[in-house]
Amino acid sequence: MKAIILFILAGLAEIGGGYLVWLWLRENASFWYGIFGSLILILYGIIPTLQSFPSFGKVYAAYGGIFILLSILWGWAIDKKAPDLFDIIGAGVCLIGVAIILWAPRS
Repeated sequence: MKAIILFILAGLAEIGGGYLVWLWLRENASFWYGIFGSLILILYGIIPTLQSFPSFGKVYAAYGGIFILLSILWGWAIDKKAPDLFDIIGAGVCLIGVAIILWAPRS
């Protein structure tokens, strides 16, 4: 459960920070959006180091699946772009991949 919570926190930091930078550079929002977004992106870089998995690559591979799901949900909630059937199927496939990477029995 701790792993999933950390992945969600990292995803929200990455997407939220990136979104603030996007607003600054693409939507002409205040310079402070860019500063705050950049600080959140630094936090995003720190959060995955709190994972207990020993391999950087494994942590980021599993995180990628969670990021995909969170990105679809962000687009739905913030950009008001509802996911279609293929978005849902694709996110489900990614979550299955996350589960295999994290919890498959290994010797």
